[in-house]
Amino acid sequence: MAAIVFGIPNCDTVKRARTWLGEHGVAYNFHDYKKAGADADKLAIWIDKFGWEKVLNRAGTTFKKLSDDVKADLDIEKAIAIMMENPSAIKRPIVEYDGGILLGFNADEWEKVL
Repeated sequence: MAAIVFGIPNCDTVKRARTWLGEHGVAYNFHDYKKAGADADKLAIWIDKFGWEKVLNRAGTTFKKLSDDVKADLDIEKAIAIMMENPSAIKRPIVEYDGGILLGFNADEWEKVL
């Protein structure tokens, strides 16, 4: 099974991750949030594994541009609604591979599992 990389193509971290995968001969398919959107079932799996606090990318431009009302009193339901409406607010990249899921790009961690 080829890995699946979830992200947006113009994200610098996603670019670095895709370059790393290519250099290490890891076959993958790319799921572009901008074109294909976010999948509620996948989001539920990721949140179950990592917690909504880690899956929601609060450091990114998309989240920062949201109104203060939207960002106030965050909880899991509100975080899911934000990520479904704004997939760029999901931490990037998320990689599903045969045997697990990776959140974010960490070359040392990826070297061990991919």
